[in-house]
Amino acid sequence: MNPLRPVILAAADSPRLKRMITGTPITADIVRRFVAGEDRDELIPVVRELLASRRLISVDFLGENTTDRAQADATVAEYLSLINDLAALGGSADAAARTEVSVKLSALGQALPADGPAIATENLHILCTKAGQAGVWVTVDAEDHSTTDATLATIRQLRAEFPWLGAVLQAYLHRTVADCGELSGAGSRIRLCKGAYREPHTVAYQRSAEVTDSYLRCLETLMRGDGYPMVATHDPVLIRAAEQLAVETGRGPGQFEHQMLYGIRDAEQLRLAAGSTMRVYVPYGGQWYGYLTRRLAERPANLTFFLRALVSKS
Repeated sequence: MNPLRPVILAAADSPRLKRMITGTPITADIVRRFVAGEDRDELIPVVRELLASRRLISVDFLGENTTDRAQADATVAEYLSLINDLAALGGSADAAARTEVSVKLSALGQALPADGPAIATENLHILCTKAGQAGVWVTVDAEDHSTTDATLATIRQLRAEFPWLGAVLQAYLHRTVADCGELSGAGSRIRLCKGAYREPHTVAYQRSAEVTDSYLRCLETLMRGDGYPMVATHDPVLIRAAEQLAVETGRGPGQFEHQMLYGIRDAEQLRLAAGSTMRVYVPYGGQWYGYLTRRLAERPANLTFFLRALVSKS
C-alpha cells in the first residue's frame, strides 16, 4: 500500500491545506485530468466522447457531508437535470444502461440533524423515480464506515421498488464478504471497489495484500452469485481474476462489467471496452478536493503526476 496514503488522507481533513490547494490557479489545470469540469456544460462533451469510444459512464456530481437542507435540495435538483441530459445521450447497450448516476447519501442530506437518513432516503427515491423513467441507472456510493449501516438500510428499502438500484461495497472493510453474499441476489447490482477512506484497523484491512485477498473473496462471491457484478478496479491482478471468473461462471459481456475512474489507465479502458462492458466513473462539480485527495492516496502514480505537474507549472 502507498506509504503516503495515511498522510494524504489526513490532508483531506485539513481545512488549511484545502484552502491552500484549492486557491492555487495551477491546481485547476491538473484537476481536469481527474474531474470532467465544474458544471454540466463542461461535463457533457466529455461523456459524449466516452460513449463514442464504446465506454459506458457513471456520473458523480461531487459533494458530500451536507449539513444544510437547502444544499441537499440543490443537489437533488442538479441530479434531476443531469438525468435529463444523460437520457438525451442515448439508450441501453445490451443489458446495461449506457448512462448511470452515482450518488452519495451524505450529499442528499443523510448527515442532517435528527431526520437526515429519512431525508436522504426520500431524496434518493425522487432520483430513482426520475431515472427509472429516463432509462438511466442509479448507484449509491459508499462512504466511510460510519455511514455503511444507514446507507445499506436505505438501499434495502428502495430496492423493493427499484430492484436495479446499485450498491457500492468496499473490499477493505472486514464486513464486506458477508455484505456481498447478502446484497447480491437475483437482479441486484453491486460495484466492488477496494476502498478509499481513512479507516481504523478495527474495521478495515490496512495492508495492500490483505485488501487484495479480501477483494478476491468478495469478487468470487459476486461472480458466482445471481446479481450483476461491477468490478471497479485498476489493478491488473484483479482485472485478470474477474475475466477468469467470468469464463468459469459463463458470464458474457452483458452479465458483468469493468469500471475505472476517469483519467486513469485510459488505454486499458479502451482495451477492455473492445471486448467487455467497460464503464467510466466520471466526477464533475466544484467540490473536488476530497475526491482528488482520495485518488492521490490510492496510487503513487497519481501523486507523482500531480507533483510533477505542480513543479512544471511553478
